[in-house]
Amino acid sequence: MARDGTEALRGPVGPWRGAAPLALSGIGVVCFCVALALAWMAADTLLLIFAGVLLGVFLDGLTRGLGYVLPIPRGLRLTLASLVLAASVAGFAGLGGATIAQQGRDLGRTVGAQAGTVKDWLQQRGIDVPFPGEGGEPGQDPADKDRKEPGRDAGKGAFGGFASSILKNSGSLISDASSVLGPAATVVLGLFNALGNVAVIAFLGLAFAADPGSYRDGLLRFVPPRKRPRGARVLDGAGETLRHWLFGQLLTMAVIFLCTWAGLAFLGIGGALILGLQAGLLAFVPTIGPLVAGVVILLASLGSGLNGVLGALGVYLAVQCLESYGLTPFIQKRALDIPPATIFAGQLLLGVIFGLWGIALALPLMAVIKVLLEQIYVEDTLGEPADG
Repeated sequence: MARDGTEALRGPVGPWRGAAPLALSGIGVVCFCVALALAWMAADTLLLIFAGVLLGVFLDGLTRGLGYVLPIPRGLRLTLASLVLAASVAGFAGLGGATIAQQGRDLGRTVGAQAGTVKDWLQQRGIDVPFPGEGGEPGQDPADKDRKEPGRDAGKGAFGGFASSILKNSGSLISDASSVLGPAATVVLGLFNALGNVAVIAFLGLAFAADPGSYRDGLLRFVPPRKRPRGARVLDGAGETLRHWLFGQLLTMAVIFLCTWAGLAFLGIGGALILGLQAGLLAFVPTIGPLVAGVVILLASLGSGLNGVLGALGVYLAVQCLESYGLTPFIQKRALDIPPATIFAGQLLLGVIFGLWGIALALPLMAVIKVLLEQIYVEDTLGEPADG
């Protein structure tokens, strides 16, 4: 009996057979932690690449759509779609650029003045609300705000960090010029950052749309051969979901822009075009974007009196009802069906981790994660239907 018990203790216990699986598991955990740390440090760049993927998905969708109308090679269809898109953006900027710029300046002054009025009204009732841009860090002299290093906060992003490092390099010509340029250096850095990010997104979008099959096949080479057919279906499902969501979102943004512009212009609210444009653009960011757009619209309408405020509030609520109960359920039902609380929680989490990029790209990221969880975990691991 004792000998049998001793032999039982000497034998393998549980599912492990030696130290190799345990070592491999430890290596896997370490590699995962290292990959997570690298993703954390390169979050801005990764999200910039994802924005390029979204543009590539959009251009690929346009190219496929043209295939039903024009039976020409894919390369020509992509070129035509890219030229039409670029001409549309340039035409809109050229025709309405001056109006948008003027209304933007007027809107900025109006919102600033009305925000001060609201703050004074609250202070008279014992409510002290700090507004953005006021004061500074605790214990900081307000006079020190103008003595900050030029470009300190402007270099946010892939190109912004590079530009900021050049600016701060004591041996560079730009560093010497920054002492003369002063606040203009911040504008230069911001412009360089924005144009650089746009160039990166445009290049990646065109590259992905030009030959999406090669990138898809390249990812599948990292999948075991027996799992590649399933991996191909998962990638195709994620791409289709992004394509349907993106086109539906763009249609929703266009309708919100037109309805808000028309409603505010009918009421005689100043800056109706720029207010409608910012409402349409902010609709790309669900939950948070419409709230910001509504606050700006209400602040801009304060100068038109009580009737103007009530009318602007009515237009805003009508547009939001149209989006929530008409456009989104009808257009996005096929692409994405995520509860609003889950979307808001995901935005908060991604916003805390990745900042503004995380908030802006939260919904497409959650769409991809939803497809991966449904097809890989729910269907393959749990063996249950995705809709269940």
